[in-house]
Amino acid sequence: MALRTRVWTAGKLLVLTGALLATYFLFAAAAMRVAIRMREVTVPDLSARSVAEATTILAALGLTVTVEEVPRVDPKVSAGAIAAQDPPRGATTRRQRSVRVWLSAGPHATRVPRLVGEGERSAEARLQQAALALADRAEIRSRSYPTGAVVAQDPPPDSESPAVSLLVNRGERGATFVMPDLIGIDAVRAADVLRDRGFRVTVVGDHPYPGVPISLEVSR
Repeated sequence: MALRTRVWTAGKLLVLTGALLATYFLFAAAAMRVAIRMREVTVPDLSARSVAEATTILAALGLTVTVEEVPRVDPKVSAGAIAAQDPPRGATTRRQRSVRVWLSAGPHATRVPRLVGEGERSAEARLQQAALALADRAEIRSRSYPTGAVVAQDPPPDSESPAVSLLVNRGERGATFVMPDLIGIDAVRAADVLRDRGFRVTVVGDHPYPGVPISLEVSR
């Protein structure tokens, strides 16, 4: 009888301990969820506002602003004001996060000047004068163009765009090259094209590829 009493008492203690632990974890999970929700804020609408206004509004919510370099053409938003944002308005995000914004280039994009052949700094100065953004800058190393010269641009001259990408030649030294498209070209002709551009070409054997009977191993 005493044994049954002790077993019954131990069982009640285990049940009580389990209930207490379950209650603890339940309240801990609820408290964590509340804490996470307290750190969450709703992203406001920043459209048509200036960067200064957006910075003040977001700072009050514990958020920061990141301005993307490439503007967007927007006929409804004046140039220099915010035309788009990410996360969008009404979205939920945590404090200390950043909201990316794109500024408006106005209702019409600026006509792109011809920059090919100009020096890199001169091209950048012309972009600034035309209120155009430098979207991207890629590089090659070639002896076919002056060092520091703009080799190509996107979009082409006389296009309308808020931003321009440039391809700049960094000179012959180094090991960076833009490979030509050799697909479908006869192997002998492909080897000549590569040698003309300063590559050493080695024919290593046949490789089954539609229209290309020979695989070329290219080294510099």
